[in-house]
Amino acid sequence: MADPLLQVRALDAHYGDFQALFGVSMRVTEAEVVAVIGANGAGKSTLLKCIAGAMPVRHNAIQYHGVSIGGDPAHEVVSRGIALVPEGRRLFPDFTVEENLRIGAFNRADRPEVQRDIDDICEVFPILKERSRQLSRTLSGGEGQMLAIGRALLARPRLLLLDEPSVGLMPIAVSEIFKMIGKIPEAKAITVLLVEQNARKALAIADRAAVLELGRVVFQGDVDTVAADPRVKEAYLGG
Repeated sequence: MADPLLQVRALDAHYGDFQALFGVSMRVTEAEVVAVIGANGAGKSTLLKCIAGAMPVRHNAIQYHGVSIGGDPAHEVVSRGIALVPEGRRLFPDFTVEENLRIGAFNRADRPEVQRDIDDICEVFPILKERSRQLSRTLSGGEGQMLAIGRALLARPRLLLLDEPSVGLMPIAVSEIFKMIGKIPEAKAITVLLVEQNARKALAIADRAAVLELGRVVFQGDVDTVAADPRVKEAYLGG
């Protein structure tokens, strides 16, 4: 088995006295999509926050390229090549689409390359070019999600963390977003860790998957094995 890009080992996470994750372990190898599925409150978003440096955790509980990064501040995690697209997108509503994109490149020194990357992202998401001078608050939910993903890609990450990208979207927009997410590893040489309640859509584009319940990983493996498990079918795929 290939060496992991990301290794999570016996990760615990707390909000004050409340424990949200219990000994979570998983690995993510390069150029794959790994889906984490589970119900509301399972700890999926907490897992991504821990990886992204937004929560205090034991230092050696998270390794990236073999280096312990658990508990490192978020700006250092970004500089290592990890970008998070948070749930709800969190765009700057009174900034234009292009201004929001450029914020994703705030930590880059190669300014001449930024415009080239923006043009490249607008080829992947053509609507962003059409809407480049519009304020982000005028976008539809699907367009806003494309902008949030595009902004993250401007950081040139090696690992892209996606937190519930389908939330609040119309079904047709969900299908379009997931189709584009599935193309990212090959088109951009970027690994994707996807947290998602829409298990059917997530498993359709993933290489491997993990099921999180009440802060614990209860099942993980290649996507075909996970999708075929009777427990997963009953709980997340409608039987």
